Amino acid sequence: MTRSILDGRGFKLGIFSPNCSGGLAVTKIEERWSASWEDNLRLAKIADEAGIDFLLPIARWIGYKGETNFHGHVLDPVVWAAGILASTERINVFSTIHTAFNHPLAIAKAIATLDQIGGGSRAGLNIVAGWNQPEYETMGVDMPQAHDDRYAFAQEWWDVIRDAWSRSDIFDHAGTYFNLQHIESEPKPHGGRVPVLNAGSSKQGREFAARNSDFVFTIIPDTETGAGIAAGLKAQARAEHGRDVGVLTLGHVVCRSTRAEAEEYVHYAEENADWGAVDYLMGLQGLHAQSFTPEMLATMRSRFASGHGSLPMFGTPDDVADAIERVHLAGFDGMTLAFVDYAGELPYFAQEVLPRLEARGVRLPNGSLATL
Repeated sequence: MTRSILDGRGFKLGIFSPNCSGGLAVTKIEERWSASWEDNLRLAKIADEAGIDFLLPIARWIGYKGETNFHGHVLDPVVWAAGILASTERINVFSTIHTAFNHPLAIAKAIATLDQIGGGSRAGLNIVAGWNQPEYETMGVDMPQAHDDRYAFAQEWWDVIRDAWSRSDIFDHAGTYFNLQHIESEPKPHGGRVPVLNAGSSKQGREFAARNSDFVFTIIPDTETGAGIAAGLKAQARAEHGRDVGVLTLGHVVCRSTRAEAEEYVHYAEENADWGAVDYLMGLQGLHAQSFTPEMLATMRSRFASGHGSLPMFGTPDDVADAIERVHLAGFDGMTLAFVDYAGELPYFAQEVLPRLEARGVRLPNGSLATL
């Protein structure tokens, strides 16, 4: 039975960045995530059976240097999503699309095709307005230096797709960035739409989400600060556009039977961090993105090594359940998780942590959407 991530209310759990080598752990240890298709398929089936709500990939074209060239091996998110949707039954699968490198009409058709593969309720779209200047150089595209310009382009890009999915006539589009004639777009997604997500840590990203998205995906330094961020994003969407938007954040998990064992493993992974890749990545974030404040970047080097700057969730099953519950109580509608070895570690998480979250009323059994 399929289930859309838009159905019902409650706290949602997803898996982030499994299509990228290393996942979110910038480490050299042997068991770091390979991101091979075989491992991704194994992970997807485990997540589907466990009741995890969604999978969220990253789109990358060049790696982050260092000894491992972190994220140098990345499965294409649209092709990857097609294989996952065809091989699972319930889990929602997003495709991450960079607006600058993908024509909106080509993406309109690709996502509508994924919607059919997923049975009309499981495909989703994650819109990225762009931030990584070296990738623009790889693609031979000039990156607008103004954040506003990147989001103005993304807005028109999304407007073209929305029109392609909602209009049955043949039409033209004459805009600032696209001049398109005799457009016709079939197939269309069931109901004329799929769930839309975008990262919204910058001011412009949050404005885009408030106007267009079902979910805004934002990084936070801690749950206390995050509570204000989540409340502000929801209030902004209601005040400016009369819409409700879900707010998601991200974390990385090391869950073991004892706290000492978890801490030992975290130390082992960080002791073997690919610091060259960490520093290169943090430099890019500081120069070209607005997801992290300068203060966050200055204090988060180890957190980048273990989880790309996301919330650390380390310890026993009770510790990890406590951390996730704090995110829930801070007003978030869900979060993504990452592991050093996704497929190797998710079964223990599903066995030990998910029942604890169900017992606390954060989630209903087997990933059903809670109605809190």
